[in-house]
Amino acid sequence: MTKSAAHPSHTARRTSLKMLAEYLGLSPSTISFVLNDAPGRSIPEATRQRVKAAAAKFNYQPSMIARTLQGQRMQTIGVLLPELGEGYHSQVLSGVGDLLMREGFFYFTVHHRHKKELVSAYPELLRSRGVDGILAIDTHLPEDCRLPLPTVLVAGHTELSEVTNVVLNHELAAELALNHLYQLGHRKIAFMQGQPFSSDSDTRWAATLHVARELGLVVNDDLTIYLEKDSHSPEISYPGIRRLLQSRQEFTAVLCFNDVSAMGTIRALHEAGRRVPNDVSVLGFDDIQSSQYQVPSLTTIRQPLQEMGSTAARMLLKKLADEITPELIRVDPELIVRESTARAGRPTKKAPASN
Repeated sequence: MTKSAAHPSHTARRTSLKMLAEYLGLSPSTISFVLNDAPGRSIPEATRQRVKAAAAKFNYQPSMIARTLQGQRMQTIGVLLPELGEGYHSQVLSGVGDLLMREGFFYFTVHHRHKKELVSAYPELLRSRGVDGILAIDTHLPEDCRLPLPTVLVAGHTELSEVTNVVLNHELAAELALNHLYQLGHRKIAFMQGQPFSSDSDTRWAATLHVARELGLVVNDDLTIYLEKDSHSPEISYPGIRRLLQSRQEFTAVLCFNDVSAMGTIRALHEAGRRVPNDVSVLGFDDIQSSQYQVPSLTTIRQPLQEMGSTAARMLLKKLADEITPELIRVDPELIVRESTARAGRPTKKAPASN
């Protein structure tokens, strides 16, 4: 057989496995084994090089649909997350992406904005599109959820059979935050509870209340800000701090739910003539990349977000390799002291009358 008689064309149509096999005078299965690096076949190195050279020459791309029908891995992960922004989610996703890239996996994301119908529908939709596994970030999956694929959660806080959950040690985080403020002499602290749809909110709030009781700190409802807005910008805390200032309640520190809420807090305090940290100390949570560049730079509880992402991705690949993985991996936080907290000593200034 002459190669010229069955020469694939660049312009006529897409090169198929059959066309490539005819050109090389080999069986389609041999070419498939070579291009997929399938184990268990003894194929001469010279033949392997011929196959790869021809595939490159004619820009042969294997059919992903065919791979799925043959029960082969797509080397693809589906990632569920509320949204992709500057803070928490993007840093966790960065850790996920870095590890998957090193391991030769592709991934794509789907955003659900905490909508229950989307959270319920996406796992099956991802399976139908050929992904090998699911990684969910800050996504609350119901306890009766039936997942069609190997799954790992980051901050999921839902106990599901055969699902690994990578979570922060929130009890330690509350101890680090409140002990820092307590040692600086703060006793009148304004607290901030996260949005009800955030998967970390309940666990973090419970840990905060527990540690506050141990320290003898009063968590006063008049000094508690309840975040509700579905947003990841500083606007989430700004109205609550404004209302707190207008109520003329005295406080010397604010324990914020995350760093972006700390940024909104500082802005509201600045507009009211309160200096941070001279008049009010502000403590954030997460240690997102921009937190150290704020004025003042944020004292915060650092979550190792990229490490949490890479750990979750590693556990998912272990699941795909049929290795046993733990159901819970708890990661420790760290207190990062910067400019936004200081020793309490001066009385909090009264807020000016609201316009």
